Amino acid sequence: MHYVYDLKCRNGYYVGCTDNINERVLRHQRGHVPANANRLPIELKFYFAIQNKHTAFEFEKYLKTGSGRAFINKHLN
Repeated sequence: MHYVYDLKCRNGYYVGCTDNINERVLRHQRGHVPANANRLPIELKFYFAIQNKHTAFEFEKYLKTGSGRAFINKHLN
């Protein structure tokens, strides 16, 4: 299983993909992920569980676009 997730950071949002959601969020919270280490604290807003790795990465890529952010704002915030 692969997970596409959204974190609320101090100054915005972070979208990522992983195969271990608990471990990955813990790494983010501890500041061990360079992309948002200086944007703490973080809060997990949502995640999607997707069986296919390729589909998960494509969905992550989509959520990082303007249309993807609009989808998040309309349906998940």
